[in-house]
Amino acid sequence: KGKCPEDGWDESTIELFLHELAIMDSNNFLGNCGVGEREGRVASGLVARRHYRLIHGIGRSGDISAVQPKAAGSSLLNKLTNSVVLDVIKLAGVRTVTSCFVVPMATGMSLTLCFLTLRHKRPKAKYIIWPRIDQKSCFKSMITAGFEPVVIENLLEGDELRTDLEAVEAKIKALGAENILCVHSTTSCFAPRVPDRLEELAVICANYDIPHIVNNAYGVQSSKCMHLIQQGARVGRIDAFVQSLDKNFMVPVGGAIIAGFNESFIQEISKMYPGRASASPSLDVLITLLSLGTSGYKKLLKERKEMFSYLSSELKKLADNHNERLLDTPHNPISLAMSLKTLDETNDAAVTQLGSMLFTRQVSGARVVPCGSVQTVNNYTFKGFMSHANDYPCAYLNAASAIGIKKQDVDVFLKRLDKCLKTFRKEAKQEKCINEISDVNAATEQLEE
Repeated sequence: KGKCPEDGWDESTIELFLHELAIMDSNNFLGNCGVGEREGRVASGLVARRHYRLIHGIGRSGDISAVQPKAAGSSLLNKLTNSVVLDVIKLAGVRTVTSCFVVPMATGMSLTLCFLTLRHKRPKAKYIIWPRIDQKSCFKSMITAGFEPVVIENLLEGDELRTDLEAVEAKIKALGAENILCVHSTTSCFAPRVPDRLEELAVICANYDIPHIVNNAYGVQSSKCMHLIQQGARVGRIDAFVQSLDKNFMVPVGGAIIAGFNESFIQEISKMYPGRASASPSLDVLITLLSLGTSGYKKLLKERKEMFSYLSSELKKLADNHNERLLDTPHNPISLAMSLKTLDETNDAAVTQLGSMLFTRQVSGARVVPCGSVQTVNNYTFKGFMSHANDYPCAYLNAASAIGIKKQDVDVFLKRLDKCLKTFRKEAKQEKCINEISDVNAATEQLEE
């Protein structure tokens, strides 16, 4: 039926299934005689076993989704993977999605592929409207495609950084709709930035007849992010949304899913991919979803949401204990931020030092963001880089509750963070005592004189 099974398969069943697919490929035929330049020959038995002897990859030279006659098994793998992934995207919340395909590139290059496809539809366009998010790959995806990003600064609402809709519309009017390739919005992001106002942006795109591409990097795991995409497509225009395989399905880095609501446009994107492609990302995600089943994936989504609530409440307690606060970012369903104001005021270098301390203590993924950092990416200078704003009011630390996180991860992180912050407080107290002693000594010397 091309759907993800409700209950996951055991490993021996999955391996049997993959071996059945592999024997449909010509390189595995007993009497095969290959006289071409690409015959699925593999020198290493280890490499062959690693890929279950599915060596031909996917697609043909002119279309990544096309069936390859001498690789019936690999082609079937490709078709099944795309079908199963589409089923899971619907299950995760985007019910009206009509088409998707797995592409063997990470999110940034997959976005580039979408922009290059739009170039043929809008030959005069040279600009991409982009509500700012300080993540290099999505910025470079536009530059690599040959377009000029028009950065829209975010609005500070309370602690949250939100989409400036008026600035987006004003820029469209100033540049002219026909000169704009698309609006490039974002769902999943680091707090205190929150998902873009997708519904409103989708309406603006529909009103001005401008394509809309959504960077949904790790949004499949969030019902809120998926709901925003569903609603945006319902009330306005979303042409394609792109998500990472590794972040949403816990597989190795190297693949993404391009999905949309217009099947012909998604097919256009797949045909834009030059040449054949590696089947590894498709193989990884198919094995994963067959082993999990829909029940297993739903369980992971539920656990992630529960861990987000737990991380939020425990991080708030820790912040209060250190005279800091958990920033109020209710519109961000994955990432949290804790202020580091006291630390920042104590010592300019203390904030970045905290990041180093956490990393050496095997805490990965926590981002420490100082105030006033400046970075140039492809000749564009970002002030306050990593904070998604020129002048965010305070330094802060990020932590995220992503799919697969366990209670133990949260508890160990909080324990190590608490210890690091106590170290800084102790050092600050010692420095204060030293300064006070120096002041007393100086006063004593003056009295003696």
